[in-house]
Amino acid sequence: MKTLNKVSIVGNTHYGLKIYARVLQHYYPGETVLSLSGRDCKPSKNPFNQDKPTLHIQIVNNVAVHEDLEDAIPSGDVFDFASRHYQLADDALLEFLNTEMNLGLVKNLAILEEHYSNEVPERKPKPIHYPSFSFFQAPVTNTIPGDTASLLEIYQLLKDDCYKQKTNELRSIQDKKAARKFKAAGFDYVTFSGTFSKRSDEALIRHSGLITIDFDHIGNIAELRTKLLQDEYFETELLFVSPSGDGIKWIIPIDISKATHQDYFRAIASYIKQTYGLDIDQSGKDVSRACFIAHDAEAFINPKYI
Repeated sequence: MKTLNKVSIVGNTHYGLKIYARVLQHYYPGETVLSLSGRDCKPSKNPFNQDKPTLHIQIVNNVAVHEDLEDAIPSGDVFDFASRHYQLADDALLEFLNTEMNLGLVKNLAILEEHYSNEVPERKPKPIHYPSFSFFQAPVTNTIPGDTASLLEIYQLLKDDCYKQKTNELRSIQDKKAARKFKAAGFDYVTFSGTFSKRSDEALIRHSGLITIDFDHIGNIAELRTKLLQDEYFETELLFVSPSGDGIKWIIPIDISKATHQDYFRAIASYIKQTYGLDIDQSGKDVSRACFIAHDAEAFINPKYI
């Protein structure tokens, strides 16, 4: 449990973008209110400027900030924008956002210490589960894992430049068959759903509690990315653009003590079809599903892992 302050609020709301989205959804329910591309959002409707699409939101120094392209309101950060809507300021605003966004932060360290001293053991916050899974070196025909990996390690690989040249080269190949062959031969991959003695469902050692949802041939990557990060039912653990550049890999948690991997996949596929009108790659139903690692400087990881 973290202390209630601006830093912790920003860290638990994807740089504050979720707060902007929550405010804007009050004015434009049912609409896509933010469309994130990298660290920059496309201009959104501004409820404080006659609903004109003049609100420009971006991430600067790991905090979401805004400006109005017609200077209808002063530029500022997410707390300035929330204050304008909720008519609250300072500690009152932070406490309200903590409740409104269900962040579970405590007001100060003294309260935090009192909380832990008074709580019975079974009610203390659960420790963070750090999933691990198998890592395989290229080519994809290699089915023996070389190591185990964590989400944070893969996130760092995605953002690093080690796969950048290969990723750019893959995306420059026009022939689809040649591109698939190049990817299969040159890209390392992981099995996010667990650790294996070899890549086969029958060789599963331990399930990670993760499932990979693969979106292919998406027209607007930035729009879908924003929607998935704001999904009200599933918490994003890791999200990145696929090697081809026209898809998204969405890694989310599941509880296999309540249902099988395959049951979860079918339920999630149905939910995505109803909610987003999209079909997902059916290979996700396989526990040993291979997921290639490519370069994505804007990859997202759940802040709890950092």
